[in-house]
Amino acid sequence: MGAISTTQGRQSKLLGLGVHRPERVVTNDEICEFIDSSDEWIQTRSGIKNRRFADPKENVVEMSIAAGRKALEASGITADQVDTVIVATSTHLELTPQAAAKVAHGLGTKGPAAFDICAGCAGFCYSLAVASDLVKAGTSKYVLVIGAEQLSVTTDPYDRTTRFIFADGAGAVVVGQSDETEIGPAVWGSDGSQSDAIVQTTDWYDYITEEGLERPWIRMNGISVFRWAAFEMGKAAQRVLDVAGIKTDELHAFIPHQANSRITELLAKSLNLADGTPVANDIAETGNTSAASIPLAMEELLRTGKAKAGDTALLLAFGAGLSYAGQVVKLPNL
Repeated sequence: MGAISTTQGRQSKLLGLGVHRPERVVTNDEICEFIDSSDEWIQTRSGIKNRRFADPKENVVEMSIAAGRKALEASGITADQVDTVIVATSTHLELTPQAAAKVAHGLGTKGPAAFDICAGCAGFCYSLAVASDLVKAGTSKYVLVIGAEQLSVTTDPYDRTTRFIFADGAGAVVVGQSDETEIGPAVWGSDGSQSDAIVQTTDWYDYITEEGLERPWIRMNGISVFRWAAFEMGKAAQRVLDVAGIKTDELHAFIPHQANSRITELLAKSLNLADGTPVANDIAETGNTSAASIPLAMEELLRTGKAKAGDTALLLAFGAGLSYAGQVVKLPNL
């Protein structure tokens, strides 16, 4: 029961998981000091009670190193065994060098392949798909996959449409070889016709060279994203199950991107999950951490005992692009 279908040959698995949650807890009341809203309205519309904001110096690289170190410890793999590092992020605010190279160095690795993936909130699932394929092809033996975001510095404190949603954090997994399939095939895609639903307001070059422009912020058309996700992601989730050869009643957990609790409820309902199947709700205390939300939500289920290592879980993420990705996995050690 719960065996993920596969082709013959080398397979991949999640070996260990580690996360970093910034110390600073930001309440809805604090957010509402700058926007015209209320704790009740925010909780009703999003399910968010609190979120974490990193110290300004606690950037994507620093949070990635912290999460990566914990993932290595949980997996029993040493830093010098890692031959590829992938960082999924949209908030590493340097065009070059890539965050992954700095993270690899900070962890004490021996110069592995290192690159970033920018696919919005779907970035972690994109990166996990790439890591799994690298392992199955024999290109890599151990891949460190990290989702990390510092959205507190990219959202306008006075914007009531985004400020209460987004937050900071990082989560990491180690992907390694396996005799059995524990990471299923990815189902992924994008809808560029909806690319204006989540945008950066101003090009950085224009901001630097033209006078009078507001600094770049992330803006979102929440209604457009909600409608698209509610309509499209249920179908994508079913396709993920189909390619993995898993039936809904074989799932031990559903871990969707922590975008909005109402979207999560709609997706869970559309899947007709078995009674008692845990559905991640990390958004209540963590907010929407974009590419970090899947590993953070995974950690919350494992830490609280709602799920355990070896359980079969459906991962599903969606965000800017609009892009999406998902896969069925066996949950790792924490």
